[in-house]
Amino acid sequence: MADAPTPALRVAVLGAGSWGTALAAAACRQAPTVLWARSPELAGEMAARRENPRYLPSVALPPELSFTADLDLALAGLDAPGEGYGLIVLGVPVAGLDAMCRRLAERLFGRRGPTGVVWTCKGFEQDSARLPHEIAQQALAALPGIDTGVLSGPSFAREVAQGLPVALTVASPRPALRAAVTRALHGGAVRVYAGTDVVGVEVGGALKNVIAIACGIADGLLLGANARAALVTRGLAEMARFGAALGAQAETFSGLTGLGDLVLTATGDLSRNRTVGVEIGRGRALQDILAGGMTAEGVRCARAALQRARSLGVELPITEAVCRVLFEGVAPERAVSSLLSREARPEAPPAHG
Repeated sequence: MADAPTPALRVAVLGAGSWGTALAAAACRQAPTVLWARSPELAGEMAARRENPRYLPSVALPPELSFTADLDLALAGLDAPGEGYGLIVLGVPVAGLDAMCRRLAERLFGRRGPTGVVWTCKGFEQDSARLPHEIAQQALAALPGIDTGVLSGPSFAREVAQGLPVALTVASPRPALRAAVTRALHGGAVRVYAGTDVVGVEVGGALKNVIAIACGIADGLLLGANARAALVTRGLAEMARFGAALGAQAETFSGLTGLGDLVLTATGDLSRNRTVGVEIGRGRALQDILAGGMTAEGVRCARAALQRARSLGVELPITEAVCRVLFEGVAPERAVSSLLSREARPEAPPAHG
């Protein structure tokens, strides 16, 4: 008996920032892909110059990639002849996820073909302290049959767009979504691993940005490699402790979206969160750093993460120290001193049995 043909796959990447552009460049080599930009001017520039001059200058984009500033046109491109799967990749920040999902809910209502929505943002929503899957579930509640999930992992957008090796994780309870993301991105220099722990992947993606700011502060203060290693290790413990309280799987934090993403963001020179921390450690004020155009998700979500953790009775000492420096005017040296003065304790709870 012959195998059934693989359903056609079409991809729409919504959001033409650096990461959305990089993912679209990777996906268009595997399936017909359109990249939607909010700005008609940017969409036109990308089509004419075959690069994203605003977010990924000097990186050539594949000739197969299409561009549009018309959201309806981008979504219409998901309709393939016959049976097919439409994959929507949301390359928008956490702050824009709710609005984008609500726009999708209006446009996808009544769509018959199988459809998946996967988001790439990392962090907690500032006002509500919601994780991305909580935002998406509420906004897409009118579309109960849609597949949803998160795509994350240790990745700098410029390197992915340049075709350098990267490993990513897609997490979703829906096998069709996991399969579609893997088909769209796995190949060449991109490896995709699949799992079901959406919460763990999201907690890792959010907290690693805050820990990276702490590591940057330590580097700016010239505290040395030992201090950075201690912050990475204890930061990983914070992530795992917080994740456990939210129902995440412990093993997720030793994988790509836990330890892997934390190491990259806390040590890589392309990390915006680490760079913000370095500048603070060198004595610059946060408002001056941000006024220069620097954006870092760790700054946006640090207080929301701490608020959510406190509501669960979870201690996040590094995150708390970062918040005190960023938002309460505490000197970096004093925040580090308070961390060092904490009581001695076992590294892990004693085993039971």
